[in-house]
Amino acid sequence: MTTNQALTLAEATEIVQGVEDAFGTADIERIMAGFTEDAVAVFATLPQMNGRAEIERFLRARFRRQKNYRLTKRLRMLSGNMIGNMWEGSWEDAETGKQMVGLGTEFWTMRGRQIARWEAAFNVSEAGVDPAQALGIL
Repeated sequence: MTTNQALTLAEATEIVQGVEDAFGTADIERIMAGFTEDAVAVFATLPQMNGRAEIERFLRARFRRQKNYRLTKRLRMLSGNMIGNMWEGSWEDAETGKQMVGLGTEFWTMRGRQIARWEAAFNVSEAGVDPAQALGIL
């Protein structure tokens, strides 16, 4: 499959579920197999990551902080070779012991069944804390 070849809804649904399963068990090898060797990750406000090695370093550090990670992803759009999903996660911060929750949106540009570009935006807060109040919005 070339970079611009459209995915089917069934393929996109299967890919999103596979990524949820791999991230939900912190299966780094399976996660990394889902990225092209030259993948680019634009993950919120972090510096852009180029290539599997940089993405893997980031994910290994992330999973060290996230104990008992639970994740749900929902396919929200499919356009050609681009998949959009929303996710909700919860975990215990390994350093502080605090229960955390997150909500985010991701866009994946696919090359075949692998992610060639991962763009993500998200919010993270302590469980039970109203994010709007924490930010002084309400």
